[in-house]
Amino acid sequence: MTRAELLARLQELQQMPKFQNRDICTISAVLSKEALSKHVEVCESAVGAPGRTDGR
Repeated sequence: MTRAELLARLQELQQMPKFQNRDICTISAVLSKEALSKHVEVCESAVGAPGRTDGR
């Protein structure tokens, strides 16, 4: 996934009930693409969302 796709996915996750009262997006400004990918993966597993390996 590109950085833009990862950021879009993170914004989707931010809207989920588990993260509505937490800011999971601001940290993305200082993360490398690899670290951002891992952050998205961890957030997805926290909400039980399947990881996106198809590039979307």
